[in-house]
Amino acid sequence: MATATDGSKRYRERPETVITDVGDGPPVIFAHGMLTDRTLFAEQLDALSSEYRAIAYDLRARTDLYNEPYDLDDLADDLAALREALDINSFVLVGISMGGFMALRFADRYPEYLKGLVLINSMAEPHTDAEREEYRQLAETVLEDGMQSNTVLQISVEKMFSDTTRSTKPAVVDSWVNRWKTYPAKSVYYAMQSWIDRSDFTPKLRTVTVPVLSIHGEGNNVLSPDRTTSMIDKLPHAHQTLLPSAGHSAPVEQPDAVTTALTTFLSETLSQQHTSDFSEW
Repeated sequence: MATATDGSKRYRERPETVITDVGDGPPVIFAHGMLTDRTLFAEQLDALSSEYRAIAYDLRARTDLYNEPYDLDDLADDLAALREALDINSFVLVGISMGGFMALRFADRYPEYLKGLVLINSMAEPHTDAEREEYRQLAETVLEDGMQSNTVLQISVEKMFSDTTRSTKPAVVDSWVNRWKTYPAKSVYYAMQSWIDRSDFTPKLRTVTVPVLSIHGEGNNVLSPDRTTSMIDKLPHAHQTLLPSAGHSAPVEQPDAVTTALTTFLSETLSQQHTSDFSEW
């Protein structure tokens, strides 16, 4: 999408303002989804930092780059700019929800930089017409009433967390609700607009030749696990791990389970890499 300004400039010229960068080793980059930020992956970064260079970054909605339209290709270009700024040759990309939608576009646009792909609560197929209309209406409500709206907050909680998390981990839910209340309405609105009308990526899946792991919460109230079937079946090297009690925000709902799935995938995927020589990375 052509925008009035170079949105990737922030990632290219001031990467330190949008990242958490810990550890030393093969690089793993984390891209968050709707209503979250790079802190969503705090526990995974901490766990991985002993063996990997773990980097989480804020997408446009959590920066000052939210006040004009953009799409998933723009977000993929942002990541490409960040990779260049950090002087990373190749890496494993972890994307959740919207970050996963972007990750597939990154794999299509910049395949030479990927060693592996992890998609958390994401899918290749588009939303249905009914879902698109629902999200358009929600986006307009956000723009009109703001993220302080009780209606918006209630819908968001129901979509972002499983029934189990809402009943057993209220402090986790409340911490994110309080954060949502601080978000500018435009940041949420334009983030939603970036993916509501995205095209079906399914026909391109066979071009994604790196190993792929899908991590999906069985308690996901937004995207049920069966929505990933068409994606897993068509990716050449993919498998899926289901998390019984997790919803759409799995990294904070079931952090240990997500970390275990990630570390297993990374170990298996990178086992034949010479991890003592990062020049190839």
